[in-house]
Amino acid sequence: MQQLDNKRLVVGITGASGSIYGIRLIETLLGLDFTVHLVISNAGWRVLKEEMDWDVTNREGVLEEKFGGLGGSLIYHPVSDIGASIASGSYLADGMIIMPCSMGTLSSIAQGSSDNLMSRAADVMMKEARPLILVPRETPLHAIHLENMLKLSRLGVRMIPAMPAFYHKPQTMEELILFLVGKVLDSLRIQHQLFARWGEPDQRG
Repeated sequence: MQQLDNKRLVVGITGASGSIYGIRLIETLLGLDFTVHLVISNAGWRVLKEEMDWDVTNREGVLEEKFGGLGGSLIYHPVSDIGASIASGSYLADGMIIMPCSMGTLSSIAQGSSDNLMSRAADVMMKEARPLILVPRETPLHAIHLENMLKLSRLGVRMIPAMPAFYHKPQTMEELILFLVGKVLDSLRIQHQLFARWGEPDQRG
């Protein structure tokens, strides 16, 4: 697999359940020496508090506590900062992943509203023909959800729903989470050994 040119990726975490997916993605990318531009919606911060027991009163402080020392570089952008570097197509990010992606954020991207940094950065990826990966986490899905996914898919956005597989015989919840992170990395052609591939020896350390 080829490496990305700049090793710069934008990661979004929204208010859908499953913030652990985004956390593990960030940890993995930093461990691979990527520069990660992180955007977390206000609802995303709420989910981090509820699901992960994060103290989100000092947002930049908790990010340093959780991700400091992992290698790479983490750059946090408030979701309201529409003037951030990643809001411009002239900034050469290699792609963007929103993991997990709420139906509200997905709808905003599908409509091209660009009303905050999350949806604007996603819009930039689409207009510049760079990879945009959404990891929707919702069930059941109604017709509007499905229509928005189809609309974006036809525009080249990759949909990787939070659907873990079981052929690699996962023994823990962590293995289920890392499988999904690995599928995102596969889509970006980033080498990893997060799960055992079908028909290949298990290379996990």
